[in-house]
Amino acid sequence: MLDRASTFSDPDLLAELKTRFIPVAIDQAYQRRQQDAEGDFYRQIAGQGPRHDFNNTTQGLYVAGPDGALLGFTNNRGSGRVREMMRRAIEKYQPGDVALLEAGRPDPRFNPHPPEGGLVVRVQAKVLDGYEETDDRWRQIFQSAVSRDNLWITREEQAALVRGEILPTLQQRIARFHLVDNTRGEPPMWRKAEIRELEMHLQDGVLSGEAELRTDSGDRAYQARLQGNLEVREGKVTRFEVVAQGAFRGEGRFTRGAPEGEFPLAVSFSLADGTDIADGIPPQGSRGWVEEYLKTE
Repeated sequence: MLDRASTFSDPDLLAELKTRFIPVAIDQAYQRRQQDAEGDFYRQIAGQGPRHDFNNTTQGLYVAGPDGALLGFTNNRGSGRVREMMRRAIEKYQPGDVALLEAGRPDPRFNPHPPEGGLVVRVQAKVLDGYEETDDRWRQIFQSAVSRDNLWITREEQAALVRGEILPTLQQRIARFHLVDNTRGEPPMWRKAEIRELEMHLQDGVLSGEAELRTDSGDRAYQARLQGNLEVREGKVTRFEVVAQGAFRGEGRFTRGAPEGEFPLAVSFSLADGTDIADGIPPQGSRGWVEEYLKTE
């Protein structure tokens, strides 16, 4: 969401991006590890830039030709800097004939799909209060950010919801991987042992529950109540709207800048309708280990 409020809030940049480039959004944590044609092509591009250590992040904005030649790179989100990088890339580009890449077999570890017969639920989080006032535009963007992620629910878990039950696997997945403050970056997920209390109940279409998550040191914690509604039609869940709200404390290595002390954090869950290409984006907590994320024991 940060880029939408900064780089891609510039209408001129968007117009140029749509008409003179082919925009592609990826998760570089996948592509730099993939052992397939897509991964090879990405590493060819990124390897020409300043972030060519594939054991670490290659995060940034790249412009490349269809032959994989790097034409531009920046990791600055200012629209002026990005537009200048794009201008220089266009000047460098020399059209020519390029052989098609053979797609081959995708690396299955980094090409997961939503569980067959399951559900995709959109997850968004927002810090509701607690930040110190600032005139700094970039801090304001972070402070007002709304995160976006997906919760994947298995076929068995959907069948249980239809029966009016929330399986322990689904409860733990929600708590460990989605009751997090990911509004300023990539958060640390909760370990199983850090679930101090977790109860969710479903009765007559109403979901209620409580969750308490806390590290051993107490430097990071979240105590929240959950409330929401589910609807079922013809043996399928057709509505899943839940909100978790409570007091959060702490931050992670990549989520610096949290409010001091405890602050109110809300996390919403809403059933995806299947029309958004983003439904296929793997949950952040599943990165590289979908089997563990979807664990049924």
